[in-house]
Amino acid sequence: MTLMTQEINGINPIDRPILQEGATGEAVKKLQQLLNSYGTYSGDIDGVFGFETTGGVILFQYRFFLQETGIVNSKTWQVLYKCCPVDMPILNRGSQGKLVVALQQRLRIAGKYTDVFDGNFGPVTEAAVKSFQHQYNLPADGIVRDRTWFALSNLNEFSC
Repeated sequence: MTLMTQEINGINPIDRPILQEGATGEAVKKLQQLLNSYGTYSGDIDGVFGFETTGGVILFQYRFFLQETGIVNSKTWQVLYKCCPVDMPILNRGSQGKLVVALQQRLRIAGKYTDVFDGNFGPVTEAAVKSFQHQYNLPADGIVRDRTWFALSNLNEFSC
């Protein structure tokens, strides 16, 4: 059974509705409660998916390396219930792209990266990853796998 079909805390995230601005109801209330527990939403728990809820979703998606759409799809639900990034690729020296930029940005927040956000996982990024991993008692091999993604997603003041 894959994670997408497993129940998480008694809820199957794939069974949750896709939500976006304009939605209303109990599913929106649950979303607002979850976002509030992550510290990404401080508005009313009123079941109305408005501007503030959209902002909370986007901030949550940013923190967990999801596409920042403001739309809550099954993957966003899955991360909301699991409290960690899901389906993340392994990144190491030679990797390139938007996810490397996101990695570099998060490493800067951690105080480990001072170079430009160029999307190239070179020796400077690798050294920053190793330093970050060492600080968080992870194997300091410079390769970004699940445990490193998890630690990077928890740099902010919320906890799981």
